[in-house]
Amino acid sequence: MEWNFKDGIPIYTQIIDEMTMRIASNAYAPGDKLPSVRDLALDAGVNPNTMQRALAELERRGLVYTERTSGRFVTKEEAVLRDLHEELAKKYFEELTEKLRKIGMDDKAIKASVNKWMEEIK
Repeated sequence: MEWNFKDGIPIYTQIIDEMTMRIASNAYAPGDKLPSVRDLALDAGVNPNTMQRALAELERRGLVYTERTSGRFVTKEEAVLRDLHEELAKKYFEELTEKLRKIGMDDKAIKASVNKWMEEIK
């Protein structure tokens, strides 16, 4: 998988965001064993300490867990994964709403458009 880092944003936070997205999208499915810190760092082109810091934060958030002798795994906790999807959906809806407001749409027009789009994708 490709890593694209942006200037001006700490690398470890970008790693957290990317790994979170990979977990949310099932690129790393529930229960999957993650590659080692060194392998992930090599793949991303970052220092292993930076990767370790990001993985520790993902573990703190409950998205991954460590089995002492076996490595790190993606959580199987359905509630954690459901919360992750809801959190990401909220973030994307807020970004979309902000952009639509910038082009002059009010909340009523935004809701109508969302409803229309939802009907079209059924």
